[in-house]
Amino acid sequence: MTDTERNPTDAKHHLTDDSGISGISSTSGTSGISGISDTLDGTLDEALERIHLSGPERDGWLSNHAPMAVEALVRHGQSAAVHLWLDQYRPKLEEMPGSTAPVTGRNWHEALGDPRRVADWTRYFERETAERPWRTVLAEWWPRLLPGIAAGATHAVIRVGHSVRTLLEGEETAPRVRELAHALGYWAARHQPLPALERLAPAPDAAAALDRVPLIPEQDGGIVSRFDQLTGFPDWPGREPEGPEAARTALRELVRASTHRYATHGYGEPVMLVHAATAPNAVLRTLPALPEALWAPSLHAAWAASAAVTAAYAPREAAPVAEPLAEPDAREVFARAAAHGDDHTIKFTDTALDIGDATALAAAGRAIELNPPVW
Repeated sequence: MTDTERNPTDAKHHLTDDSGISGISSTSGTSGISGISDTLDGTLDEALERIHLSGPERDGWLSNHAPMAVEALVRHGQSAAVHLWLDQYRPKLEEMPGSTAPVTGRNWHEALGDPRRVADWTRYFERETAERPWRTVLAEWWPRLLPGIAAGATHAVIRVGHSVRTLLEGEETAPRVRELAHALGYWAARHQPLPALERLAPAPDAAAALDRVPLIPEQDGGIVSRFDQLTGFPDWPGREPEGPEAARTALRELVRASTHRYATHGYGEPVMLVHAATAPNAVLRTLPALPEALWAPSLHAAWAASAAVTAAYAPREAAPVAEPLAEPDAREVFARAAAHGDDHTIKFTDTALDIGDATALAAAGRAIELNPPVW
């Protein structure tokens, strides 16, 4: 079973917008492209409350993408479509697994990386975020979880990034704080360090570093077996960043380069290769909530995650991409992604809009073309 499988969509959930595109209406919602409007806060909270009735995975190991997708939909003016989207996604979701034993401040080491303890971890972080400020909990656990950034094929850190962005830019409602607890619990349960890696010759910039990542010899099977084949990555960004702002600048460069690269290489594995961009972008979104001393380690972990996904799934050759006849419009591109309905496409387009240039928007267009639509 792969991450690209889809459940049939009930016909009663099938819409057509004014342009004749089958799917979510491209005119739904009223918020701006840059943030969550106060008028839409209730929609996000309602959606998160629905999602929190389910566990973080389905079919044994596939991630629950709903909290990430609905946050992006609300943020980019598609609030009216959120519950419809959840209705079609809900058959994929599964109940939270049963609890084994409480995770505590004394025994957490033995539960780290044990997916059978996901309910225990979720309850632990629900307690922690109820008793202490969420920023304090995040700052304590970020360096503990960061070495396992590959958790859940990087979906755990991506979920944290969406959650933190919402908490930083909007009201700290109970469902949003609870979403951070669920995201951290998923990360702790699926905590997966990468193998020991050799530092290869340095690269001058992030784009060159991604181009020089050695591809694994057998690009087949699940992500765990693929990551087991990793041996080394180019030494990027080279010297330790001179201060936290330099680390953030380098991380922005990585997100831009990995987003651009999807336009030419995404065809190799359209679903999995989005994570080479969305995982480091999740880290970038989280930086403002973290102590600055954690920014450089976060950059290194983000590079490892992006390089690992590239090594595991990227094709050997770039594919030419036709130049658009006109400059893409960000609103229109996201509306197309929402109408398309695929969760990975929505999340990748959300990252492309963070970059905002023509190449990033063209890459989002490629994701819309390459991934199978839901509607």
